[in-house]
Amino acid sequence: MSLFGGTIQSLENSLQYASVKNQTIANNIANVDTPNYKAKSVQFNNVLNEELSKGFKTTRTDARHLDFSTESSAVRVTTNTGSTYNHNGNNVDVDKEMTDLAKNQIYYQALVDRINGKFSSLQSVIRGGN
Repeated sequence: MSLFGGTIQSLENSLQYASVKNQTIANNIANVDTPNYKAKSVQFNNVLNEELSKGFKTTRTDARHLDFSTESSAVRVTTNTGSTYNHNGNNVDVDKEMTDLAKNQIYYQALVDRINGKFSSLQSVIRGGN
């Protein structure tokens, strides 16, 4: 049983996803002129859900192992090798990356605001509603 329920853990997993996505987008933008560089993207929840839907059975034998019995996150970075936009073999679309970066920053800030709200509520309860 979790002290805070699943909400804090879900927000934490989502923040981790947003951080990895931000790093990946920044890496793509930094390599926009690198010959033969292929853009990377980040997948979240759908990776784990796909595996679990295939009848994926797990047994947790160590506290350091992932707990698949609760809602967990799976963040995976993949490379898009199916296209080339530039003459040098690079497939980074800087306009798309900048748009994704702006969306991700808004998403991240919304998560931070939500987790701050959760902690403020807990703090209020601990202080007796004052």
